[in-house]
Amino acid sequence: MIAVGESVRRKEAENKVSGAAKYNDDFAVPGMLYAALRTSTKAHATLRFVDKRKALQMPGVRAVLIGEDANVLCGEVLADRPPLAKGRVRYSGEPIALVVADSEAQAMAAAAAIDVAYDPLPVVNSPLEAAKPGAPVIHPELGSYTKEQPPIYPQAGTNICDSAHIRKGDMAKGWQDAGVVVEGDFPLPQIDHAAMETRSARVEILPDGRVQVFSSTQAPFEVQKLLSKYFAVPQGQVVVSAPLVGGAFGGKTSVNLEVLAYLASKAVAGRLVRLANTREQDIATSPVGVGMQARMKLGATRDGRLTAAEMTYWLDTGAYTDSTPRVARAVAAGCTGPYRVPNVHCDVNVVYTNHVFTTAYRGFGHINLTFTAERIMEKLAHALGMDPLELRRRNVLEPGDTTPTTVRLTRSNLGDTAKCLERAAELIGWTPGSHAERIGPHTVRAHGIAAFWKTSSSPPDAISGALITMNKDGTMNLATGTVEFGAGTKTTAAQILAERMGMDVDQIHIHSDVNTKVDPEHWKTVASMSTYMSGRAVLEAAEDAIRQMKSVAAIVLRCPPEDLEVGGGRVYLRDDPQQYVAFKDIAHGYKYQEGDSIGGQVMGRGSFIIRHLTLLDQKTGQGRPGPAWTVGATAVEVDLDTRDFTYRICKAVTVMDAGRVINPPVARGVVMGGMSMGIGYGSRECLMYGDRGELLNDQFRTYKVMRAGEEPEEYHVEFVETPRANAPLG
Repeated sequence: MIAVGESVRRKEAENKVSGAAKYNDDFAVPGMLYAALRTSTKAHATLRFVDKRKALQMPGVRAVLIGEDANVLCGEVLADRPPLAKGRVRYSGEPIALVVADSEAQAMAAAAAIDVAYDPLPVVNSPLEAAKPGAPVIHPELGSYTKEQPPIYPQAGTNICDSAHIRKGDMAKGWQDAGVVVEGDFPLPQIDHAAMETRSARVEILPDGRVQVFSSTQAPFEVQKLLSKYFAVPQGQVVVSAPLVGGAFGGKTSVNLEVLAYLASKAVAGRLVRLANTREQDIATSPVGVGMQARMKLGATRDGRLTAAEMTYWLDTGAYTDSTPRVARAVAAGCTGPYRVPNVHCDVNVVYTNHVFTTAYRGFGHINLTFTAERIMEKLAHALGMDPLELRRRNVLEPGDTTPTTVRLTRSNLGDTAKCLERAAELIGWTPGSHAERIGPHTVRAHGIAAFWKTSSSPPDAISGALITMNKDGTMNLATGTVEFGAGTKTTAAQILAERMGMDVDQIHIHSDVNTKVDPEHWKTVASMSTYMSGRAVLEAAEDAIRQMKSVAAIVLRCPPEDLEVGGGRVYLRDDPQQYVAFKDIAHGYKYQEGDSIGGQVMGRGSFIIRHLTLLDQKTGQGRPGPAWTVGATAVEVDLDTRDFTYRICKAVTVMDAGRVINPPVARGVVMGGMSMGIGYGSRECLMYGDRGELLNDQFRTYKVMRAGEEPEEYHVEFVETPRANAPLG
């Protein structure tokens, strides 16, 4: 049977479309208490006092916590963030106090009654402003913070909390060889993830010390690890459950509400406490996507061969670091885009501002580097008088070239960018030398094209596991630690298992939720790596189960295990498939007619760890940040009205080399969603701050996402499939 490469209905589809699917905040338990936050109205200020006396006297209130009640600093890479502001607030929307009450309304009313007095401090409102000598220092304690996940290089006494660098080739020679040099400045604002489901967490501390956490998270095992570390609870005592997640896009990798919910539960003798963001808090209080200011200089020969690139990035991490230092290394590692540049000089600075703090966002820094690289390529094409498509084709990386971090590329670890560009140009109707034409008295139609690449930037020890148990009827249960939030990761894993077992995917039953107590660990459901990592683990678990089945079947069929194959729900002789044992007859051991039994329940286990990745050298950037590079091309058709300069995006195209595509319709849906988010970011989405650092658009009335009727009339998504040698099924 063929399960891979086919359209397979997602395992959770019926429950989602019928409304039966349960998300984290859909569960209400009798006796559950509710928490609410009081957040800062100032972007930068010392806290003169936080008076909770009035709140404690209000109906239903069980506890009120302030910064002095939470003696811990949090952070994925650098421990710089207090769960509740203590002594100073660093962004408008930062949590100051936490109220626990019998109802959500009572908690919110009491939170509003807390009296807070501020002494304003100078506001740092942009990354360039933050990096200037003499800028107000947002974290005077920067030099004393604990480095949770090195490498990170904070510069005490400044707002630069980390930096990454690339030094490749001979820059002097690169500029000497250049016949044309262009440069430019490229800003990108912070952006909200705008997931349909806002973040939420519930925590209960049981009398035996176990901590039960229910969270809308992409990273349940990271939640488990950090809560264990912060509060000195044995890791096995922290049990994290993650049900279906209603959209994430990187925003639910950060561990925030879980810490606050733990503190709330501890304050009320371990009772179950629920904390959920309003939409406004999801934008203004929880982390958003990183903004930046970039400067890039690019040189090329007169015939369009790139010779040198120099770029500096200032990443706006906001008030705290979270995962942005890792984003910085991703930006540095891919800084040239998918182009051959022999001489590269890149500096990426992570700077504090008095903005909402940031975390992973879809693409993990590749939006920032791609925007910068593609804008400068357009400027270069114009300066050369060359067709932008031809300039890109002439410079795409190929097997035998090296990345900015000096990794040698092969046909296995690099997709075919040239083929993606060619097909995208065909689909958009690209005409060499003519990219804008008048199609009416007041309408100009224009086309644009760009290329992109991405690697994972995973930790060098990222792991994934899979467990298979067989049922008596010969069907299989599959458990993985990947979280389902829209990408169909569980269905994909089931397809891979069905393909290897030669059975119908409907005979594979998945565990939809993730529970850290019973499910094997998966690092995080991020980085476009879940199919690769969990797929490898599933295949290893499948081989383990097959070995067990063959071992028993070999006794029954009186042959060596090497003579056997599996498929169609049977273990059969390779040279005589009519001699077989059905899965159902050996799933829980084989029973002879006279009653004797052999074997036992078949339980396959598999694990995978990323191999051959290395940390980037701090001075040169040399190292291997990811296992492979996905590439692609995208193009748009835009109509401009010259009377009022409004425009309409008519058509959007993406062609991506993703290796072997497991489930094409699901893959197309994922890419199309990414295209919509990219068009939204490129055309309207941004977080806006006032002169005092206050967030001006913390709701969907003012934060403009793509809405019905604003999408392009046509989306086209196609795939190129360049096999990858060590990927599951290619």
